[in-house]
Amino acid sequence: MDRQEYTRLSDACLERLVRALEPFDPDEVDYATADGVVTIEFPDRARYVLNRQTAANQMWFAAGARAWHYDWDAARNAWIDDKGGRELFGQIAEAISAKVGKPVAL
Repeated sequence: MDRQEYTRLSDACLERLVRALEPFDPDEVDYATADGVVTIEFPDRARYVLNRQTAANQMWFAAGARAWHYDWDAARNAWIDDKGGRELFGQIAEAISAKVGKPVAL
């Protein structure tokens, strides 16, 4: 994939996460954005981070002591974990659900 396509796909990924986080009460789940990074913040000061890794053409998600790297899979039209084969937004939803104690769909 060329740099322009990667940038388009990674920006869309970050924007999708922001749209999904907007309805949350900021006292439950808050977020901040910076160039290529979305930081998800919780009341206990825990932070999860989704960021683009341009040099690797990947999206990286870190939650607590765990981290995953996602490659774009055009056939599945999704970012897929390079080790476990999980889809990015399913992984983020699972991590946030566990943190807030209720089901979250992204």
